[in-house]
Amino acid sequence: MGSIQVSHLGFSLPGGQTLLDDVSFRVGDGEHVALVGANGAGKSTVMRLIAGSETPTTGTISVQGTLGVMTQLVGSLGASTTVRDLCLSLSDAELQDAAQRLERAEKQMADGSDDGMKYAKALDLWGGVGGYDAEVRWEECLHRVTGASWAEASDRSMATFSGGEQKRIALELLLRSDHDVLLLDEPDNFLDVPGKEWLAERIRNTPKSVLYVSHDRELLAESSQKVVTIEANGAWTHGESFTSWREAREHRLALISDEQKRWAEERKRLVNHMKEQKRRAAMSDANASRARAAETRLRHFDEKGAPRELAREQNIEMRLAGGRTGKRVVICEQLELSDLTFPFDLEIWFGERVAVVGRNGTGKSHFLRLLDGADVAHTGEWKHGARVVPGLFNQTHDHPELQGKQLIDILAARDLNRGPAMSRLRRYELNLAAEQTWETLSGGQQARFQILLLEIDGANLLLLDEPTDNLDVASAEALEAGLDIFEGTVVCVTHDRWFLRSFDRFIAFTDDADVIEVDDPAIAWSN
Repeated sequence: MGSIQVSHLGFSLPGGQTLLDDVSFRVGDGEHVALVGANGAGKSTVMRLIAGSETPTTGTISVQGTLGVMTQLVGSLGASTTVRDLCLSLSDAELQDAAQRLERAEKQMADGSDDGMKYAKALDLWGGVGGYDAEVRWEECLHRVTGASWAEASDRSMATFSGGEQKRIALELLLRSDHDVLLLDEPDNFLDVPGKEWLAERIRNTPKSVLYVSHDRELLAESSQKVVTIEANGAWTHGESFTSWREAREHRLALISDEQKRWAEERKRLVNHMKEQKRRAAMSDANASRARAAETRLRHFDEKGAPRELAREQNIEMRLAGGRTGKRVVICEQLELSDLTFPFDLEIWFGERVAVVGRNGTGKSHFLRLLDGADVAHTGEWKHGARVVPGLFNQTHDHPELQGKQLIDILAARDLNRGPAMSRLRRYELNLAAEQTWETLSGGQQARFQILLLEIDGANLLLLDEPTDNLDVASAEALEAGLDIFEGTVVCVTHDRWFLRSFDRFIAFTDDADVIEVDDPAIAWSN
């Protein structure tokens, strides 16, 4: 049995700004609930508050059952994290403590400070808390994703796995764990289409209670039973799947707007009534009590407070201007990505919208980096056409050149004075983050800023590697609108099935190392 009860939750940012106010919702036993909202609305903060890694300013959180947590960071783990480290991090505190004791005892055995007694006790504790059973489960999860055995890979760095493999390992561990409740923060990022389909099925079929954050509209429609929306510092619950969420939100906003209108009209009536009674009281003391009563009614009305505020609609405008190039934008002749593909020929023409599809690990991101001019091992020939200016959107947001720099300074280095820079940031709803450094931005903010840099740098060949992974619904729709009017060529790696509908040509990197053109992108992951 597992559930989450969030009651009147409030949270303020370090500067005092209110991020969450009076947030209440429930995840019932066995319910699968999506948590949605704009980038920066507080979704990940809500997850951290429930997990206990942040402390609320007000309100209470109650979790019934054991809790398993997956953060956004899974999918980009560094070299210092091993497979065993990941497995332990997703286990309960009792197992983690037993593992630490066992590790200390092993070191003491190795340096001769233990005659074996501590080690024997540590082994006994490890078995007593279910450590050996956990290792069997860990090996099963690892083998399902990578085919490797526990003996082969337990000390292997997680950085040697792709982002999708890291996510799949973590998800297998949590979904097969003994946890009653799961918190999954953007579990679909880095997953290819088969991985997203697998995740949707696993969420639908798990008996666990699940609260998860995602921006993938197909995944949300396929797997949610209920949707909690964080907006206007509060939260509201749609009791059905994401399929009908947009209509429900529009209906809710219409009701709030009508409620606000009626409230404003009633307050205006009370104010006018009070003024009239005061006017009459000035003419005759006999009307004084009526004037006081009118003032009291207005005061009581105001004390009850105004209706809920309408959520501010995002207004993101991406002006990806681009520019003319030669008719042929990319020419590949017997191009072979070393150890990834067989030789292939490919021509991409000006104005095309080309989606590069296929499973994780088939070479798609390598291909985009090559077209951006990176040193990617290959044979054969490739070149850009005349007047082509490529611009790469990096899936992992890996931009060491931006580390430690404020957004306003990054734009200043591109010859944008503060006024024009703030205007650009405002169009991307990044103006409030102007003096934040790159690494302090949320994933969605980093994604929007990357696109802004592509706009400023004048790229006319957009090389987009999973651009919608961290974008909220409004930002993804703004990107789609921006690409519609973009004068140039787009080559995009994406596993976003909703986003794929806006492309007119599909290049598939297959499991057999072939690179072929297909009419239906599903062919790329059907085998």
